[in-house]
Amino acid sequence: MKYAELAKDSFPDLRVLHAPDASSLEKYIAEAEVLLAFRFPVEVFDKASKLRWFQSTGAGVDSLFPIRDRVGHITVTNARGIHGEVIADYVMAAVTMLHWDFRGFLHDQANKRWKPRPVSPLADKTIGVVGLGSIGATIARRGKSAGLTVLGSKRDVTVSVDGVDELFAPDSMADMLPRCDFVVLALPATSDTVGCLGAAEIACIRPDAFLINIARGSLIVEAELIKALQTGAIAGAMLDVFEQEPLPPTSPLWTMPNVIVTPHSAGYPANYETRAFSVFADNLKRYMSGQELMNIVDLKRGY
Repeated sequence: MKYAELAKDSFPDLRVLHAPDASSLEKYIAEAEVLLAFRFPVEVFDKASKLRWFQSTGAGVDSLFPIRDRVGHITVTNARGIHGEVIADYVMAAVTMLHWDFRGFLHDQANKRWKPRPVSPLADKTIGVVGLGSIGATIARRGKSAGLTVLGSKRDVTVSVDGVDELFAPDSMADMLPRCDFVVLALPATSDTVGCLGAAEIACIRPDAFLINIARGSLIVEAELIKALQTGAIAGAMLDVFEQEPLPPTSPLWTMPNVIVTPHSAGYPANYETRAFSVFADNLKRYMSGQELMNIVDLKRGY
């Protein structure tokens, strides 16, 4: 409803159809030329005969993957640019909490135990950012500003990224991961990246290092991660995304002393709808004037 209200206020001459449920979506989709939504409703794709542009209110467009071979006539754009700073806030908080073992401090506080312990400065540490799109690049920049050595993994290592001290190609992860005190996943979910952190990759992470995932839960083989966390093969993790969401109550991740679980909130800044609509509004002006849209997604790559 918020997006519909913003659209009506900003573009009073535009016909805005609001579909709050499946029945109204099925009713209106055949009339829509432009679709603004968090996920693409593949279940009604065959009825969307007039659709020419889909603007996602999020960064990921993996909801389209089941039909991506059939949507070549549709321009797909996302809300890239509104998530980077708040996700970088989350990552830097995660780095600090894991490094200082704030879960341990809170446990000591609950039990009224006074246990001082030394902690090395973050400037002595190395962070590895896997995926250096707009979000990953922002994380890298913030890590560098905190004094961390920053390593990064990206498809094209010939193009440097501000704040990244050394770049690694995706097939060189085994060289990068052992050097990291913190590993951050910032990749989109694509056919190439799903399950990219499996048993072999997790085994490359040092036993004193931490994993932070703010991307998609499908990037990690969760059973292998749980095993590594239970056995001490890695020191701990802060996870915002999971293979199944909401995270099932039966998952051992909820109660592990070396894991911090958050409910897919890292990329959720205040006034989200207004921020996402601002991207759409700029694009809609371009669309109506025949200009090229911003944030176009290459569905073959998935981002």
